[in-house]
Amino acid sequence: MTHGIDDRNAKDEPAQPVDSRLLAVLVCPVTKGPLEYDAPNNELISRDKRRLNVSFDDGTVTSITAELLRVESPSAEVQGHGAGQKTTPAGKRNVTISRIDPVGNYAIRLAFSDGHDTGLFTWDILHDYGQRHDSLMADYESRLTEMGQNRG
Repeated sequence: MTHGIDDRNAKDEPAQPVDSRLLAVLVCPVTKGPLEYDAPNNELISRDKRRLNVSFDDGTVTSITAELLRVESPSAEVQGHGAGQKTTPAGKRNVTISRIDPVGNYAIRLAFSDGHDTGLFTWDILHDYGQRHDSLMADYESRLTEMGQNRG
């Protein structure tokens, strides 16, 4: 995943601090919210907890809602342990991402404001969810309607 400010190798040359005047005018191109500079990782970060924004090495940039990530979590709680066991969590419209933990180089574990924290989101899953965001949301809303539930 590529998301740093430049392509400099951190071992070759230390990152230069970002001018606070620049941070005052920059906004996230996806969420349009403010950015913060994470000096140890040389990254500009959007602190919007309602979306996860990911830039991939192939140039793809995705913005996935916390709601979709929560209701499609690749956890046994949501996906089940076999065919036909998938659940459809209702009332998750206002869920937010409360923590992001790296899992090796292949995934992240997301914790959500409702306490769910057992799904491991690989980079491939995040890429897929970003590409299919609208269709996944439509399918989720259809399942909720069939159950007589809503997004909350």
